[in-house]
Amino acid sequence: MFDKNQLMPLIPEEPQIHEKAQGPRATPASGRTAPTPRPVPGPRPAAPPRPGRPGPVRPAPPAQRASRDNTAAAKPGPAGPAAPATAATAPATPQIQLIPATPDGALDAAEEAVDLLLDSGRTPGDVLVITTGDAHPWAAHELSFGDTAYWAQHDAGDDVFYADAAVADRAASRAVVVVALNGGPEAAAVTALAVAHSRAGALLIVCGDPQRINSVLGASV
Repeated sequence: MFDKNQLMPLIPEEPQIHEKAQGPRATPASGRTAPTPRPVPGPRPAAPPRPGRPGPVRPAPPAQRASRDNTAAAKPGPAGPAAPATAATAPATPQIQLIPATPDGALDAAEEAVDLLLDSGRTPGDVLVITTGDAHPWAAHELSFGDTAYWAQHDAGDDVFYADAAVADRAASRAVVVVALNGGPEAAAVTALAVAHSRAGALLIVCGDPQRINSVLGASV
């Protein structure tokens, strides 16, 4: 009998071929690992604010200092005849703002103007308030301790100062002067506006009847 195994030809086993999923290779032909894809560049996030320095916030400089600094930094022009000394030192004309108000409401309007000035960054020592009728309650209270103590508050220069028109000429110049036409004779209004215009460094605010303000301003400025 023949062995069936002897009749089969000896054929080497064919290697098994495994199908691979089509697509990009995980690694390049060189064998190195493919670099990780970078994200698409976009706007950079804003840097977090840096903590401020400890201590109280420094007050903003008065507005009139900017005009003086600009004048000092101006380049000299061509040589010419010397200008009078008074022209170089003449103070700038303050901006004038009118707030319509009745005599009874002029003091309240002035108080609101002061609040807005302080909220906008003005320091209390920048503001002088002049009244033509009844004295401001703060002034009446401080004067109850005597004239010397009252003017010591003015000389300190660290708070809003309130003065009657009759004594306003003793007050020093400040960046902003507010006038409340809250009654009083016409002469008091003329005096108050004249003093206020000469003491205001940057801004003059007048609270009262517009027609009366215009007529008095024309006579006093």
